[in-house]
Amino acid sequence: MLWERPAGAMTRNGAGNSIAPARRSYQIPYTADGRVKRTLPRTMPLAGGYTLVELLIALALMAVLYVGIGGVASQALQTHDYVSDNNDLTREARFAMEQMVRAVSRSPRLLLPLADNPNTAWPEHIRVEPAPPVAPSTASTVVLAVTQDPAVDLDGNGTPDADNDGDDRLDEDLPGDNTFDNAPGIAGVDDDGDGSVDESTASIPIEDNDEEGDMMDDHLNNIDDDSDGSVDEDIKSDMNGDGASGVESIDDDSDNWIDEAHIHDDDEDGVRDDDWYDPVVFYLANRTLIQRIPLPWDANGSGSVTGSDFVESPIAENVTWFRVERLPPKGNRPVLVDLTLKLQSPDSNETVSLHHRVRVGGAL
Repeated sequence: MLWERPAGAMTRNGAGNSIAPARRSYQIPYTADGRVKRTLPRTMPLAGGYTLVELLIALALMAVLYVGIGGVASQALQTHDYVSDNNDLTREARFAMEQMVRAVSRSPRLLLPLADNPNTAWPEHIRVEPAPPVAPSTASTVVLAVTQDPAVDLDGNGTPDADNDGDDRLDEDLPGDNTFDNAPGIAGVDDDGDGSVDESTASIPIEDNDEEGDMMDDHLNNIDDDSDGSVDEDIKSDMNGDGASGVESIDDDSDNWIDEAHIHDDDEDGVRDDDWYDPVVFYLANRTLIQRIPLPWDANGSGSVTGSDFVESPIAENVTWFRVERLPPKGNRPVLVDLTLKLQSPDSNETVSLHHRVRVGGAL
């Protein structure tokens, strides 16, 4: 069947004039039963699809890619966790080592370890302990202790904390209990490395400053008076042992008086035993390295400032090895301290080991 444009239908040209359209005929296709036949445009492609086999292959490839990418991502995460854990462990170990090195290098005096005592069966100058302890005693047997940095002023009063009597001199008037903490040696630690803490058979135990059983058996004279290998480690209240206040026959405080005070008043200022050692202590408690810092105020509420006023804080955890060795000085050179510290991560089992050798007072 043909369809023609209706007669009389006009169109306009480009000039706007009406013109009669040309006749056009269109063929309308019909089916055999007389219905209009629907046809698709010749430009439209025929619809297609994937077969089941192709879909299964695609799914298999996607699964392989997913497993591979997942494995790479998992490995990347594990590597990140490992590196992060190792960095944290190294940072912690370095901080702890730096604290000890700074304390030793800024200290006028090494208190512990003691020098080796030839009269005992163990080396006092080497203190080492794996964690947890393997010794018969559960007490901490490894310890590093030095006198406080003379520049520290925690209360900000302009006087060094180590100058307990505020006379611009340090440790010049020691009490019989050299650390003034009401305990043999340094309170709470094993001074002589025998596995026991604060033990003494002396008649006045708190004046046994090296826990060897005798009290105040050393003068401040740079001599090993008690033949225990250590020098000036258990000092008498009359520090030089001359039976006079200060130095015998000397006007110690420049007041035109000689030996005018009590024999235990070593600086002749009228107050005896008023300047003690203020120990900075590092010791191992199970797997934790503890730092003890003396405080210049009444921290324990006793009513006065003593050597028992201090604060303790952990500076490293998961410690598996801590070793401190006191090296004998060569000639007149200061004492050296050899330090080894090992930490192990409980998650990755990664181990970090640091070693340092530092001279006592080397930064003063």
